[in-house]
Amino acid sequence: MSDLNIDRINELYHKSKEIGLTEEEAKEQVRLRQEYVAAIRRNLRGTLDQVSFVNPDGSVTKATDLKKKSDLE
Repeated sequence: MSDLNIDRINELYHKSKEIGLTEEEAKEQVRLRQEYVAAIRRNLRGTLDQVSFVNPDGSVTKATDLKKKSDLE
């Protein structure tokens, strides 16, 4: 998500509090917010996919391996 889109989200928010939004602006606000949430989720998923756990025996298990194992059960 670009800084321009984030700036537009903030602009629409402030406008909605001051004078209100047109129907078109309200739809744009919803769309931009959905894109923002999707970008946050992708970023979080990418971060979590890199997580590894060190087991008591010293071995390392990736979080994605644990997810695959739980999906099989």
